[in-house]
Amino acid sequence: MSGAAGWCAAFLEAQAAEQGAARNTIDAYARDLEDFSAWLTHAGLGADTAQQADIERYLVGLEAQGLAKSTRARRLSAIKQLYRFAFEDRLRADNPAMRIKGPGRGARLPKTLSEEEVDRLLEAARSTGRSARDRCRNTCLMELLYATGMRVSEVVSLPVAAARGNPQMLMIRGKGGKERMVPLSPPARTALEAWLAMLDAQAELDRAKGQAPSPYLFASSGASGHLTRHRFYALIKELAVAAGISPAKVTPHTLRHAFATHLLANGADLMAIQALLGHADVATTEIYTHVLDARLQALVHDHHPLSDAAQGKSDK
Repeated sequence: MSGAAGWCAAFLEAQAAEQGAARNTIDAYARDLEDFSAWLTHAGLGADTAQQADIERYLVGLEAQGLAKSTRARRLSAIKQLYRFAFEDRLRADNPAMRIKGPGRGARLPKTLSEEEVDRLLEAARSTGRSARDRCRNTCLMELLYATGMRVSEVVSLPVAAARGNPQMLMIRGKGGKERMVPLSPPARTALEAWLAMLDAQAELDRAKGQAPSPYLFASSGASGHLTRHRFYALIKELAVAAGISPAKVTPHTLRHAFATHLLANGADLMAIQALLGHADVATTEIYTHVLDARLQALVHDHHPLSDAAQGKSDK
């Protein structure tokens, strides 16, 4: 899948399923990347062979066409996201867009949740569902996601075998087939143990009917055999509503961001977070230092006695 079209299709699918991008955002990415792909074809290049100088040449061409700065910044953002995806998915060994400077737009920080909001989501998982089985599954899903920082594709496809024996650690197969070990928190182990007990009870019933139990921890009757990313995306929106949090603020990837940000805020080492998240490059993990900086700045602005915000409150 070295062609730009194939890369773009896979990237757009991941944006919709894992990042929870809106339809308008997906369409905008598609239009921008279609233009870039057409330029690559005209230049006799492929997405897998284009270098930093080639991408910069494309951007110079956009400026020569008179495109607005905001449009050029958006095109570059789409290209950067595409190559970051390709690098993390091992479609390419390098990222030629990583060091390209945009025309003046600031970096966009990932959305995250406060610890209090995560607690509300976890509580909502325990009480949301049509049956005790659904509630147990939802609790296990959310506890595992927040305790490990797994990608949604990793958590929904976990095999039952990986969770046997009340493990202290989980072996996760990530992007590009790369494996990593992540520790489980006590609440996650408790939720996992309860869910396994339900699965074992169901497996006994299945065997009595001559049916083989599913190899997946979160099985479904669909073609994949396990819970899909799209279904989990819809589920986490339902949990957000139940928790009293805006659904627009919550996606499976938001929990991954919260996992990393909360670890960093509580003193975890950046290299350790990189290993837990399965990032190939620590530069990808460093974005969380900026998220933390932004949160600290907001905290000082809102609560420091000498800040404009605090003084404004005292004047009332």
